[in-house]
Amino acid sequence: MGEILGIGCTHGPHLALPDERMADIYFRRNLASELTPPDWKDPKNWPVEMRAEWGDDEGVAAARKHRADLVAGFRAAREALDAFKPDFVLVFGDDQYENFHEDVIPPFCVYALDEVECKPRGPGARSADGASSSRGTGPVGGEDPIHITGHQTAGNHITRGLITRGFDMSCSWRLHHMDQLGHAFVSTIRYLDWDGKGFGYPVIPFHVNCYGMDLRVPNEANPAGSVVGRRMENVAVPPPPSPPPWRCYDVGAAVAGIILDSPWRAAIVGSSSWSHASLTQKHHYLYPDVDEDRKRYRELNSGKHRQWRDLDPEQIRDSGQHEILNWVCLAGAMEGRKADILAYSESFIFNSSKAVALFS
Repeated sequence: MGEILGIGCTHGPHLALPDERMADIYFRRNLASELTPPDWKDPKNWPVEMRAEWGDDEGVAAARKHRADLVAGFRAAREALDAFKPDFVLVFGDDQYENFHEDVIPPFCVYALDEVECKPRGPGARSADGASSSRGTGPVGGEDPIHITGHQTAGNHITRGLITRGFDMSCSWRLHHMDQLGHAFVSTIRYLDWDGKGFGYPVIPFHVNCYGMDLRVPNEANPAGSVVGRRMENVAVPPPPSPPPWRCYDVGAAVAGIILDSPWRAAIVGSSSWSHASLTQKHHYLYPDVDEDRKRYRELNSGKHRQWRDLDPEQIRDSGQHEILNWVCLAGAMEGRKADILAYSESFIFNSSKAVALFS
């Protein structure tokens, strides 16, 4: 019989930026954007918590606390991971027009890779002695390439098991439009190795099409850099929708069943932030739907994460919680278990609230 440890975490790129720049991604950009209505740029019209978070220092103190809370969670999760000693780590993560383009956008895909070298994406690193570099205060070694070992045998086994259980699962033995994994997977590994000890566990990346119809599809008129933080309007052929929450939950439960019937010890990770300002159209992409995130927090904290199976896909889109489908997959795998929430950091100005949780 196999054994499973469950971990929920984030791959938010803001944590790799120094405190004074953590609000640069999306928030400052959208404050300066002509697409943001003037009334929404006026702090007098912001939620009171948002004004307090921005403060007199434009979010620097808030950034320091946001990072500290989450890093404590990463370290606790890594301690549990090392104590568990898994044979591999399976990560539910999304793709943001990285390896999947117009030629194929699967709802799910298991990467059954032998190994892959991933380059750093985004600024921010600390030296091995913990000192901040000039670029940021992110994980130790965050500017160095990272070598990720896969577990092709287990990846193929999980794929076969899902197909025989009625899930039409795709599998890839190679990368596609990038020469490395997307940041949902790479940043997850970096954050779980915040102190630069090394991450020697084989990894099975498990793609979930979280963005669905709201995937940013660059074109000549809208190059990649211009569509960040905005939905693409009037796309001739919209991308396919995300798999519904019930399907994500059931896939996660099936993955857990396959592993429990195997000889392997596995850690299953669901990686995402929750509501994203960059996806919350009703807030003009300025701040996330914190109220909806609080509902998810209460459900998780009270052991009611099975309710996530019944989430309304349109409510998920409305609240900008697209990426929470990675956590819904984890919730399915953790059915019957109670989460220990290691960290939960709300934010209005750092694009998203973020959580770290452990299912022992």
